[in-house]
Amino acid sequence: MKATIYDLKGVSTSNSVELLDEVFAIEPNNHAIYLDVKQHLANRRQGTHKAKERNEVAGSTRKLKKQKGTGGARAGSVKSGTRVGGGRIFGPRPRNYHFKLNVKLKRLARKSAFSVQAANNNLVVIDNPNFGKASTKEFISLLDNLKLTNEKVLFILPEYNDAVYLSSRNLPKVKVVSADSFNTYDVLNARKVILAQGSIEKIQSILN
Repeated sequence: MKATIYDLKGVSTSNSVELLDEVFAIEPNNHAIYLDVKQHLANRRQGTHKAKERNEVAGSTRKLKKQKGTGGARAGSVKSGTRVGGGRIFGPRPRNYHFKLNVKLKRLARKSAFSVQAANNNLVVIDNPNFGKASTKEFISLLDNLKLTNEKVLFILPEYNDAVYLSSRNLPKVKVVSADSFNTYDVLNARKVILAQGSIEKIQSILN
C-alpha cells in the first residue's frame, strides 16, 4: 500500500512511500494485542502497595478478656483485623507485576496495531521534522497545519531528536518516540499516528 507524504505545512506532496502489507495491512490479531497491552500496563505498575497486618500493628499482646463466661465471642488480641485499629486481613503486599512475552508475539501485536490504525485512516506520513532548536510554538504550528490541534497524537521519529522531544514535552496529548521504542499501547491509544518518512524503513525492518 502507498501513503502520501505531507510536508511540515500540512500540504500533500507529489511523493509517496510504500508501506509493506506484511506490517501495515495484516489481519489484526486481537489476542496478541490484548496480551501486549496487558504486559505494558502491568510492567508500568510500581507494586509498592502495602497495608499492615496484625503482626505489624502496634498494640498490646495481652488477652482482652477471659476465654469463657462473658457471654460474648472470645477475643485474644487488640490487633485482630475484626477490631477498629487492628491489622488488615489479607492486606496488599509489595509484589512484582512484570511478566514476559515472546518476541514474535510482540511483533505480531505491533503489526496488528499499525494495521488497525491504517484501516481507520489514522496513519499520516510527513517529511522528517527538522527543528533547529526546541520550540513548543513551532510544534503547535505543525499540529495546526496537520489539523490535529487538541488531538491525541503519537509521533514516531527515525531516531531520538532532542529538539522535537523538548518542543512537545509540555503538550499533554502528544507523545514523541523513536522508531525503536514505540509500543502497541501507544499506537492504539493515539487518535493519529504521525510517521516521519525516515522512520518507516526502520519500523519495517524491526517488525518484518
